[in-house]
Amino acid sequence: MKFLFINGVNLNMTGVREKGVYGTQTLDEINLEISKHFKNDICEFYQSNSEGDICTAIQEASGFDGIILNAGAYTHYSYAIRDAIASVSVPVVEVHMSNVHAREEFRHKSVLSEVCKGVICGFGMNSYILAAESFKL
Repeated sequence: MKFLFINGVNLNMTGVREKGVYGTQTLDEINLEISKHFKNDICEFYQSNSEGDICTAIQEASGFDGIILNAGAYTHYSYAIRDAIASVSVPVVEVHMSNVHAREEFRHKSVLSEVCKGVICGFGMNSYILAAESFKL
């Protein structure tokens, strides 16, 4: 299978910021672990702090079997990313490393969930792996 892992705003700071929430692994280290887990699949990784660039990555993902998306804070208010997801036929799983429902109230609402195949949160780096595995079921 061919997976596109998209990470949004501030996820480039993973391993540096809020280590108690996001852990100590950098995003590059997480991506390496994911690649090792899916060694028989094709995994591509993309990160951007720019909402429009994330929309473009989603729109240009036609050759992928699935998109695993951690939009970061954009999850809670980006109707542009929501519309990009709704406009493509590639299924998307929304991912969060932390359990967003155990955090601040504003994190409890996702504007993306409605147009995603599913949502996985709270399992750290394994949230990405569980999301990609869901495409194999």
